[in-house]
Amino acid sequence: MRTVTRLAGFAVGLAAVFSATYGIGRVVDRTPVVEGRHDAHAPQATGADDDAVDRLPGGLLVSDRGYTLDPVDAQPDEFAFRITGPDGHPVTRYDVAHDKRMHLIVARRDLSGFRHVHPELAPDGTWRVETPLAGAGQWRAFADFTPTGGEPLTLGVDVTIPGELTERPLPAPATTTTVDGYTVTLTGAPQPGHTSPLTLTVSRDGQPVTDLEPYLGAYGHLVALRRGDLAYLHVHPDGTPGDGRTRPGPAVTFLVEVPSAGSYRLYLDFRHGGAVHTAEFTVSTGTSPAVAPPTESDPSGPAPTDGAEHGTPGHGHN
Repeated sequence: MRTVTRLAGFAVGLAAVFSATYGIGRVVDRTPVVEGRHDAHAPQATGADDDAVDRLPGGLLVSDRGYTLDPVDAQPDEFAFRITGPDGHPVTRYDVAHDKRMHLIVARRDLSGFRHVHPELAPDGTWRVETPLAGAGQWRAFADFTPTGGEPLTLGVDVTIPGELTERPLPAPATTTTVDGYTVTLTGAPQPGHTSPLTLTVSRDGQPVTDLEPYLGAYGHLVALRRGDLAYLHVHPDGTPGDGRTRPGPAVTFLVEVPSAGSYRLYLDFRHGGAVHTAEFTVSTGTSPAVAPPTESDPSGPAPTDGAEHGTPGHGHN
């Protein structure tokens, strides 16, 4: 049943990581911040057990290895942030990964409203982009990047947009979904603690799509978020365009390792016909068979709040 809540305030903070639920060994506290500001500083998550931090999935910390995700003041139609480095100054040099220096991914905490955009970097180290936060809700924003000379990182921060929110139930696990007239079929299932192949096959009007277009250095880009704490998994395709063996569809295979049993939402970005489309799946690990019987998920995915989210015709990445 859907429940309606009213959010009063605008806050940025840390997500709580419940070790009792997911067995990841530590808790990151949610810290209250000043309402009405977009630049509230969340404290760094610190602790003596560095090995425990190393074992955490991506996106659960606002600070990691001396780097901090720091949202800053922005216009109402804009989202802006900086990454501060170990020296306390904004980072201005980044390596290109998946064709971009910064990937910003956002989703509501009910796993609806997924967006993947690419901000522009200003000389002072501020990243700016037209806001991907489409409507009221408790959102999680992930910055996926590699600082020059450093390791790849994914930092996450909570953002609350005030207004009336209708929570959306997580769609049931399914092996088939549709988006923008395309049908995408999932074969395989992730297994906790093991690297598992997942293959997503794209068709349209009953015919396999064999001319997928490269997007972010691959024929598909997959993000997985764990239900509850929204642990972030940025998985990689098996093969790249031009390597002599990877075909442009209809199948795109990814190698996935999930940290625990539970429910995950998968978001597949693929480009065809000059536009980027996003297919979404729910998968359950630890209890589901390796290949579930074919079922049809909600053809349109979670209902968008304002027509600006993935799955709506004509939507493309920035």
